[in-house]
Amino acid sequence: MTFSSWFSRLRSASKDFFYSNLRSSYFHNLNTPRSPTTHIFHSHSSRNSYLPLLPAVLAASVGSIALQSHSKYSFSDASDLDARGGSFGGKGSTEFVVKGSRKELPQELVGELKAICQDNITTDYDERYIHGKPQNSFHKAVNIPDVVVFPRSEEEVSKIVKSCDKHKVPIVPYGGATSIEGHTLSPNGGVCIDMTLMKSIKALHIEDMDVVVEPGIGWMELNEYLEPYGLFFPLDPGPGATIGGMCATRCSGSLAVRYGTMRDNVINLKVVLANGDIVKTASRARKSAAGYDLTRLMIGSEGTLGVITEVTLRLQKIPQYSVVAMCNFPSVKDAADVAIATMLSGIQVSRVELLDEVQVRAINIANGKDLHESPTLMFEFIGTEAYSREQTQIVQKIVAEHNGSDFVFAEDSDAKKELWKIRKEALWACFAFKPNFEAMITDVCVPLSSLAELISRSKQELNASPLVCTVVAHAGDGNFHTVILFDPNIDEHRQEAERLNQFMVYTALAMEGTCTGEHGVGTGKVKYLEKELGMEALRTMKRIKAALDPNNIMNPGKLIPPHVCF
Repeated sequence: MTFSSWFSRLRSASKDFFYSNLRSSYFHNLNTPRSPTTHIFHSHSSRNSYLPLLPAVLAASVGSIALQSHSKYSFSDASDLDARGGSFGGKGSTEFVVKGSRKELPQELVGELKAICQDNITTDYDERYIHGKPQNSFHKAVNIPDVVVFPRSEEEVSKIVKSCDKHKVPIVPYGGATSIEGHTLSPNGGVCIDMTLMKSIKALHIEDMDVVVEPGIGWMELNEYLEPYGLFFPLDPGPGATIGGMCATRCSGSLAVRYGTMRDNVINLKVVLANGDIVKTASRARKSAAGYDLTRLMIGSEGTLGVITEVTLRLQKIPQYSVVAMCNFPSVKDAADVAIATMLSGIQVSRVELLDEVQVRAINIANGKDLHESPTLMFEFIGTEAYSREQTQIVQKIVAEHNGSDFVFAEDSDAKKELWKIRKEALWACFAFKPNFEAMITDVCVPLSSLAELISRSKQELNASPLVCTVVAHAGDGNFHTVILFDPNIDEHRQEAERLNQFMVYTALAMEGTCTGEHGVGTGKVKYLEKELGMEALRTMKRIKAALDPNNIMNPGKLIPPHVCF
């Protein structure tokens, strides 16, 4: 199967097909795929013996004290402590596998979950393994979930969470499995709540330009539904991402430069809290000054405060006309300078994307293309036909003034899709470029004026590295990714990938930037938060977490560094 034909089938493919064909080298051989709704609840004790359980007598005792002493405000994620008294994800951590302390699942809870979910529950090892190992990420954990449940309603989610809280069993919400920072790892075992059966569109308000959906629907499926109405949801992260996961990670995508991030496009949420309560965060009004902004608190909380069960989204009109343009540069700095100059010109571009020469080479190899292998900028201009063409001409002039060349643009629908597919296939092209390697993906973001310097300094390090590294940037808002390809079985590879990642993060932080522009924290970026936010901000986050989730069952070990105490 050619790479391009594989990609065209991606949207209609099931998760199991997608993962087993895209990255088959990541997994052991799985059994014949089964529908989650037909699994029978049964045990695989012989396979469980292979799980690398972590001796954690110290961790268990300290964790018990931490939970029982909540009223005295001595609260830490002690479950992440290892036998040496260290921790994963804390300041300066270089650990590769996320540690945890797994306890046997109470049989009383198992019975309650069976009563709630009926047939939509499984302990099948293969299913638990897939849910416990992020499919597009190198992150791993010592444990996988003990059970996976597939709720069909908000009421079922509430009952599941309430039961888990009663038994103090950790839960991990699970959506499209496209996150790359270890958000869905289950280092402490527990219950994985797969939300993909909750994917209905509950209400479309055409005149208000908003839609109410369940969290399991994908953004691509939602836009297919909206297209006949002349509307679309403007955020476009990776294929397969679901609306619930997009809210949880506060994602964005290539259109954020025009339409904002997830926090700008969500009107309200319904969330199940750790005690099972169902909270609606706001009304459907486009703006409100009523009380704390609970919607923004939950967006980006990565399942650590609650499970999202309903989302009301702001929609946009499908643009009347658009032009897609592409041009080449002698260096990434020249390309970044043009992106900055374009934004300063006041032109309302909808996309400004940058690819370095290594990324273009990967695309050529993966797709059999013959693109010029040099730093490349891609633009999209929208509006009326006259306005879009005027924008294109202005940017073409800016490009010429900054050593740009080979400026081409497309107005035909098929030609635009073909050009834009180059950018959308970037990550998969990297995997095709080095099919047996994993990818460590950076996600730094800086004030726009610092972007050219950051990319230029980063490229010097990347070019000097023995690893294959590509650069892809949302250049219009200062966010850029490096795909660092490495062999996870070679220690030197992992150490070099981590060194490069850390260099870019620290360089971005020194420029008043962030370690993550859109991918979220999970376990992968947690060690950088103290340097970025400061201890007082982290303690405030910890107090919020302790107030809403006193038993620490909601996706424990994510987002907040384990060494933060109060």
